[in-house]
Amino acid sequence: MEFIRKIKKYISKFWKRAHINQILILSLAIGFLAFLAYFAYLASAANVETLKQGLATSTTIYDKDGDEASKISANRTEGVSIDTMPDHLKNAVIAIEDHRFEKHRGFDVKGISRAFFLNLKAGKIKAGGSTITQQLTKTALLSPERTYKRKLEEVFLAIEMEKKFTKDEILEMYLNQVYFGSGAWGVQNASRKYFGKDVDYLTLSEAAMMAGIINRPSALDPYKNFEGAVKRRNTVLGQMKKFEMITEQQYEEAVQQTIVLKDSGGDPLKGKYPYYVDAIMNEAINLYGLTQDEILTRGYKIYTQMDQNLQSSMEKVYENNSLFPDSWDGTLVQSGSILLDPATGGIRALIGGRGEHTFRSYNRATQLTTQPGSVMKPLAVYTVALEEGYKPESKLKDESDLSFGDYKPRNYNGQYLGEVPMYEAIENSINVPAVWLLNEIGLDKSFNKLKKFGLPVTEEDKNLSLALGGTTSGFSPKQMAEAYAVFANGGERIESHIITKIVGPTGNIVAEVAPKKVRVTDRKTAEQMTAMLLNVVDSGTGRNAKISGQKVAGKTGSTQLPYADITDGTKDQWFVGYTPNLVGAVWLGYDYTDREHYLKGRSGDTVVPIFRSIMEQAVKYVEPVDFTTPSINEKLEEEKKKKEGSLLEKINKFDEKMIEEAEKWKEKFEKGKGNLKKFEGKLKETYKKIRGE
Repeated sequence: MEFIRKIKKYISKFWKRAHINQILILSLAIGFLAFLAYFAYLASAANVETLKQGLATSTTIYDKDGDEASKISANRTEGVSIDTMPDHLKNAVIAIEDHRFEKHRGFDVKGISRAFFLNLKAGKIKAGGSTITQQLTKTALLSPERTYKRKLEEVFLAIEMEKKFTKDEILEMYLNQVYFGSGAWGVQNASRKYFGKDVDYLTLSEAAMMAGIINRPSALDPYKNFEGAVKRRNTVLGQMKKFEMITEQQYEEAVQQTIVLKDSGGDPLKGKYPYYVDAIMNEAINLYGLTQDEILTRGYKIYTQMDQNLQSSMEKVYENNSLFPDSWDGTLVQSGSILLDPATGGIRALIGGRGEHTFRSYNRATQLTTQPGSVMKPLAVYTVALEEGYKPESKLKDESDLSFGDYKPRNYNGQYLGEVPMYEAIENSINVPAVWLLNEIGLDKSFNKLKKFGLPVTEEDKNLSLALGGTTSGFSPKQMAEAYAVFANGGERIESHIITKIVGPTGNIVAEVAPKKVRVTDRKTAEQMTAMLLNVVDSGTGRNAKISGQKVAGKTGSTQLPYADITDGTKDQWFVGYTPNLVGAVWLGYDYTDREHYLKGRSGDTVVPIFRSIMEQAVKYVEPVDFTTPSINEKLEEEKKKKEGSLLEKINKFDEKMIEEAEKWKEKFEKGKGNLKKFEGKLKETYKKIRGE
């Protein structure tokens, strides 16, 4: 202990003599100043004068050949002058977003201090403390991440912006670019979207509601959360009263005003192929970490797998309402479809729905989750069966009294054949043989195989109804097309994707896609499945999918209605089909099925003709390729011809032998005939001699 005390005493004396405290304080001060100088340099180097031009930059979409296909912008070029905006709108935004806007020089020390202590208490970046100027820098010049480094960059850039622009110019840029939810950027678009009027006609109450949306545009969207939006409006009005921007009487009148929503906003996306562009945005956001605001404002270059010919032709098919069934009350029968290149996994075209498109609306081609019906049979049952040694000609049980515990499958037509070859069970989409076979091969093998096909099944799905598409979550046309691409691609699945590369505004590569490849089954099994699925279109439930000049393989599917007393309808209808170089999947149904809204008839008569129309147009732009395997029908026909040929050959050989034998007998007969004449002559001579003639 004495030794340790001596060491401490020595260190203390040295610390004082060397002025270590002063050195540390000076070093920290120099480091802090250097730190601030670094950010100040970044801010001064930034060309904030180009901010207005930057806010109008569009993101460009390129197709598979590198040609420009579409552009995405937030309509910010259609902003309005600050003089057009009513004062109560400007005051509402300032009151709720930055009430010291007119006083600070780009950043608010009080606001930042308050946010700092809130974040310190929370243990993470929770409050921003950003001024309107800082929010503008975040949108226009920085990333949306919440870090202390980003906050410092905001501060210095905000100071630079305040040097270059007036308060009115900053407020005008901010109000013309800020997001108000429902696909509306800027006050003019938002005013039309929510109230069906230009911004200069907004009432105080409407302006306060719009100002309240800015903080949480998705959660406070009046179309989705009207009560929340009204409550937030009242908060804004309270802030305006607090800062003496409105009187008590104005506050009371505005709070009492009934808000009437009216959408005259239209589609905010500029450019072609809206559903495909929606899917691009979803993929960029969900897979590559970009934000919606970044995509709409930063001027990215996004390279995709789109084929503009296929996309345009698919959109024309969906414009033909005569292809789709009608409902008695005008409710649209919905649909989603997709075309995919099996060799690359590239999504060439897609449609996410019918009717008027709205920005980033529900995309039934990529986001749908509904049961696939019999489309599941080749994936869940027959592929595994072939791998286990079954053949297309193998006999499967098809008996009316087959049951598996509490589960008793039924054929939709009520007919049972006793037993049926596998290819015929697939061709006519018979239910009982599929369930019987799944029970024979085992659920575990089927379950694991479906995961290899890329279908996200869960433990709850592990039951025999899986054979008929009975799943808890369901799948999308995108997922089903990717799974069926395995058969077209010799047993290999390549992850389906839209984006191939994203290039940032400075030329940096943000993302470059290398899709995953999975060996699902061997080539022989894939060809056997194709041979049977060719039969489905050749003479089975998918015969209406036939197109001129190109063989098509595929499978129909439908799901039952939840109403036992309605026997002539279905809930969902599917067709997934393919050529050697193009896979298509189409879903048809209502978004909300009830007793008044369901599909009548079978999938072969309703959804299959839609698929045929899509493929008829698509094959014009795709190099024709023949399947390497014939259909089961063709194989059977060939075998029949061989048998007939063999029998005919035997008959011909028998005829030839008979003719040959006949010639021999004829020769013998002629020879015998000559001998008989000689014998006759001798007899006559002998007779004459006896008579003495």
